[in-house]
Order: sequence, then C-alpha cells, then structure tokens
Amino acid sequence: MFLRRPVMDIEAWSPERSIKKESWKTVLTLAYQSLGVVYGDLSTSPLYVYKSTFAEDIQHSETNEEIYGVLSFVFWTLTLIPLLKYVFIVLRAGDNGEGGTFALYTLLCRHARVGTLPNGQLADEDLYEYMKDGISSGSNKGLGMKLRSTLEKHKLLQKMLLILALIGTCMVIGDGVLTPAISVFSAVSGLELVVSKHHHQYIEVPVACIILVFLFYLQHYGTHRLGFLFAPIVITWLFCISSIGVYNIFHWNPHVYKALSPYYMYKFLKKTRRDGWMSLGGILLCITGSEAMFADLGHFSQLSIKIAFSFVVYPSLILAYMGQAAYLSKHHVIESDYQIGFYVSVPEKIRWPVLAIAILAAVVGSQAIITGTFSIIKQCCALGCFPRVNIIHTSSKICGQIYIPEINWTLMVLCLAVTLGFRDTKHISNASGLAVITVMLVTTCLTSLVIVLCWNKSVLLAICFILFFGSVEALYFSASLIKFREGAWVPIALSLIFLAIMYTWHYGTLKKYEFDVQNKVSINWLLGLGPNLGIVRVRGIGLIHTELVSGIPAIFSHFVTNLPAFHQVLVLFCIKYVPVPHVGPEERFLVGRIGPKEYRVYRCIARYGYRDTMIDDVAFEKDLVCSIAEFIRSERNDQSGGPPCDDDEDRMAVIGTSSRKMWADEGGDDDVAVEEVREMPRRKKRVRFVLPESPRMDREARAELDELMEARETGMAFILGHCYVKAKAGSGLVKRVVINVGYDFLRRNSRAPTYASSFPRASTLEVGMVYHV
Repeated sequence: MFLRRPVMDIEAWSPERSIKKESWKTVLTLAYQSLGVVYGDLSTSPLYVYKSTFAEDIQHSETNEEIYGVLSFVFWTLTLIPLLKYVFIVLRAGDNGEGGTFALYTLLCRHARVGTLPNGQLADEDLYEYMKDGISSGSNKGLGMKLRSTLEKHKLLQKMLLILALIGTCMVIGDGVLTPAISVFSAVSGLELVVSKHHHQYIEVPVACIILVFLFYLQHYGTHRLGFLFAPIVITWLFCISSIGVYNIFHWNPHVYKALSPYYMYKFLKKTRRDGWMSLGGILLCITGSEAMFADLGHFSQLSIKIAFSFVVYPSLILAYMGQAAYLSKHHVIESDYQIGFYVSVPEKIRWPVLAIAILAAVVGSQAIITGTFSIIKQCCALGCFPRVNIIHTSSKICGQIYIPEINWTLMVLCLAVTLGFRDTKHISNASGLAVITVMLVTTCLTSLVIVLCWNKSVLLAICFILFFGSVEALYFSASLIKFREGAWVPIALSLIFLAIMYTWHYGTLKKYEFDVQNKVSINWLLGLGPNLGIVRVRGIGLIHTELVSGIPAIFSHFVTNLPAFHQVLVLFCIKYVPVPHVGPEERFLVGRIGPKEYRVYRCIARYGYRDTMIDDVAFEKDLVCSIAEFIRSERNDQSGGPPCDDDEDRMAVIGTSSRKMWADEGGDDDVAVEEVREMPRRKKRVRFVLPESPRMDREARAELDELMEARETGMAFILGHCYVKAKAGSGLVKRVVINVGYDFLRRNSRAPTYASSFPRASTLEVGMVYHV
C-alpha cells in the first residue's frame, strides 16, 4: 500500500524539539538564512518607491518640502508597520510556529469553534499542538466570552470570517503576480541610464519578460538548489544600498536627518493636499514584502526574524531612503521620470555593478513571494478551500519547499500579461500597493480577534490595536483604491476570480459532506445483517475510504447492495486534516470498532496538520495494521458486553504510528512481533505478523488478532467512492449554477486525492454515486 506519510513525523516534528530552546548559533544561522528568503522583496523596494510616489500626483520642488515629507512618511511607515506591528506584535500570533493569514484563521477556529467544516471531534482538542499555548478556549471572560459565543452561534458571522481570510489569501496570490513584475521591471529600468533612450524603449520590456520566464522556469528545481545563493545576494544588495545612502548623505545633504520629524508629514499634506494624499499609494510600497515576515514564520523562528529585520534590514532601508532624499534635495532639474528613481542617485562609475546586483535581488525577492504563494495554496487545499492541485516536494528535508506546476505557470502567464499590458512601473505599482495593503488590513482584523479570543486580553486592547494600525492602513488603502482605473483594478479582479474559485470549491465540499452525514447508514442496519453482514465474507482486508468521522457511509450500503461478497475484515478509513500545523506520530490514528467484535468492522481516522508534508512510504500500511492490532490488544473487556449503539463510535483510542516499534520489543508478554520478509532482492518488502504466546491475552482478542494477521497476509483491497455532485430538484438558480457548473467544472479539472493515486490499481475498486445536494 502506497499512501503518503508526513516527512515531519520522523525528521522534524516532536514535542521535545518544538519546545527546545534554540542556541544563539542556531538563531543567528536562521537569521542569516531569513535574509535571503524573507526579506528579498522588502529590500528591493527602494528601486521604485520614490519613482512611483512622484510619478504624477506631486512634483519635486525647490523648497524640498515634498521630498522631505515623503522621507518622513517612509520612515514612520517602516517604523510603525513592519517594526512595531509585525516584529513586536503579529509575530507572536503564530499558530504553533506557523504564520500567515490562514494560520490566524485556523487559530481562531480552534479557540472559538468557528470552522465551517463539521468534521471536528472532541479527540482533536487533545492534540499536543491544538492547545500547546496552554490557553483554554473557554477561559474568556466578560466581553470576550460574549464575542466568542456570538461567533459560535451565528453562521453568517462564521462565513464572513472565512471570506475575510479568503480575501487575504487571494490578495497574497495577487501579490505573487504583481511583485515579480514590479521588482524585475524596476530593476531593468536602470538600463535607461546606461544605454541610449532610443534603444532603451525597445529592450526594457523584452528583457523584463525574459527574466520573468527564466524565473518561473527555475521553480521546478526547488529553492533548496538555489537557496545558498539567496542570502549573500540580499546581504550584498543591502550593503550596497546602505553604503550608497551613507555616501549621498555626507556628500549632498548631511542635515537630511531632520526630515525624519513627523512635522514634515504635516507640511507635506498641508502643501500638496489631495495630490499628496493620492501619492501615498506610492509611499506604501516601502513596506511591500512585510507580510512575508509573518507568512514565512514556519521556516524560521520569531527571534531570528526579529534580529534580521531590526539589526540589518531596517537600518539599511532607512539609510537607503535618506541617501536618495539627500541626493534629490540638491537636484531639482528633472528631465524625465527616471531622474527621480533609484539609479540616478547611484554614482555613475558603479551603476553597471549595482544594476546587476539589483536584478539578482529582484529575482530573489520574487522567488520569496512565489514560494509563499505555493505554501498558502497548499494550506487552503488541506482545509478544503482550494481545488486539489499537484504538489511536488522539492526537498526531502524541508517540508515547506514545494512546487505546484499549475499555479506556477498560471502566475507566469498573469505576470507576463501585467508586464506587457502596462509597460511601466506606475500602473504596476498602483496594483501592487492595493494588494499589499489589503493583506495587511486583513491581518490587522484577524489579529485583533486573536488578542481577545486566543490571548484572552481585554477587548479595549484589541480595539486600540485595530484603531491605531487600522487607521494608518486605511489611509493607505483609500489612497490606493482611488487609483482603481490606473492599475488598482488588477488585484481586485484577480482576487474576485480566485475568491469565486475558492468559495465555490469550499461550498461544494461542505454540501458533499453534509450529504454524507444526512445519508449515513444507521448501525441498526449493520446489526440487522448479522455477523456475515448478509453476504459472503472472503479472506483479506477491505479498506473503504470515507470522509465521515462517524457513522457508516452510504457508499458501503451501495456496494453491499450490488455485490454479494466482501472481505473478512472491514476498515472504514478516513484521512482528515485538523486545524493545527502538524500532528505528531504518536497522535496520528484514531481507531475504534463498529458493531460487535465478531463483525470485524473497524474505523480508523488518520489525522494530519495543514502543514504536514507527505511522501510515498510503504510503512504506512504497517502503521495502519499495527494501530488496529494495538487497539484490539488494549481494548477493555467491558466494552464487548451488550449490544453497541451509535455512542460506541465515540469510544476511539489514539494510536500513534510509533506504537509499531513497541510491538517489536522482545520483552513484552502482550506484544506482537513484526517481521519484514524480503522474498527477492528487488521485490518490495511485505509485513508478516507473528503472535507470541501470552497467558495474559484474552482468548477473544487473540482470535481476533489471528484473524487480522491472516487477512493481512492474504492482501488488502481499496474501495474508493467516485461521487458526482448535482443540485437537487427545486434548488435556486444560483445554487444550480454554482454546483452543476462551477463545482462540477473544478472537480473534473482538479487532481485526484493523493491517497487515491497512491493505491495499487490492481486492488482498487471505485464505486460511483450521484449526490443530490
């Protein structure tokens, strides 16, 4: 059996490791690595901030009030949003070390039970990572408790919360389209100062497109092959812009530091008025990439990201912006809009080397947001909010390094379309600015809920947080939205398309699950069939996949009705994702019994976190069978008495995949030894179970184990449901379009579940059913 098993089980995840205090060497190493992965996008923002700000709305005058005001806005924006908000507050809101918009949503789902998929179980709340922070979901008081109960009672509020999280996710995907375009285009724009204008207008766009195609082509190699180059490139770039900034400050205007005073923001807005307000859409680009600090939290640690930003990235960016402002304060004759950009402040002798480093840094920055897009789509797929796609793991050691071909080529086509359609940084920057600030607004809203519901802080504190940071971001949001017709429509259009896809898939998945719940077979029907289930029981194990975590799926009765035979051991197998990043190997399986012992029908639920990475592994079959055997061995005798009822399905035991090691110990009297038998050198290994003599083992348990081992030696068959979802008669027009057209189109064009493609075809049987929802 070739199922997929999280690589994090063995190599990365363990409770001891997650709480182990990191050494300073480890922290500094992670900080060094984060420079190349997290801060590539943020560090390239000096390429286009001033150019985008002075593109049209305001002009650079002799009084320098405009340039000083812009510098003051840049300084305080960098200080308040990335430094104060993200470094000191939002990074603490990670979901057991994982960050991003969807991580905030899953954190809220656990503490307030606002998840929309109804497959949660009380046993899930006992997972180590479910409540690792030590805060009880019911410990809210006063207004916090009222807020929590209100969210849990009203389905409309839960849907609004989901849509808010999906909007943030869609804007991240939009940022994955726009960031490579503006970063590479701005870096290539430096050619204007080193080649003639006649040649520049013909080579800028083609060169940018070639670099973008090359960038997306490299994705299938994986970031681990190029990762060792990323950090040196970004460090070289930061050293370059900070050194040029220091040179310009001392050479042109040593008193430019006075412009850091907030007073210059007031003078700027007083003089420029509406035009100054509209120019804020260009200023906010100085914080593009800040969300990556939170989104990539799972790859590093809070402390390493804080050190890298506070001591390296932040000072370098401030010096770079001050240096550009110092140069521009002494140069007021502007021949073209390029004269206000980054390269004009670079000494002429080093422009070519700086141009080369800028292009490399732009590629690195684009790589970071593309990888982040892959990660967030993987999370959405795991939680049923995005159609299944082909996820390729490019590294056997780092779980987060993945490649999704469909998404990669879609991003490339959209990125090229944006570059060829706009052909300048003005419109692309307007589009990118709106995407960036929308993600930050969503993060602010969700973090304010985390403060109350998860941290159990005062509602007043959450209100202060959302009012302070929300007002700053709302100011930038309004300035970006006003440029709707000048490029800002692009992220809105992209977000609406992806939001429609994601919500349609989620809605169809939810309706399908509700149909399964409503049409599940009563256990009384099973009891009425008798021990033989009314059919011929043949040797072997029958593995029936179902989405249900309780009850008997309708697919089983459908199968039994049409076929007269089934296997002597039946296992209803469910693969379920829970709202935690990782599930430890010792908590992997929930195993229970359906019906009396003589029926030999079991339920096994394999639980995974939304960040768990899966690889092909034959050992999964061994884990599954050993988990059932461990359940039989440890089952209490008093559970076998009396006829079972529906409540008996709640009696499920947590059996870890690591338990099979215990079965191999030679000293235990109740153990079942596991032998790996290799028949031929090139043949796949199979598992044979040997039951030692044990006077303490119950006779019925021993007989049941003997039958399980005999069935395992015979072989395992896999029964998969292949459902067609249709809107039931009498449904409204919107529902019929969404289900019959939208969801059906996505289902037919999405990938099959990973477990389905992993089953051996020779022993797999698909049972088709039509779901009228």
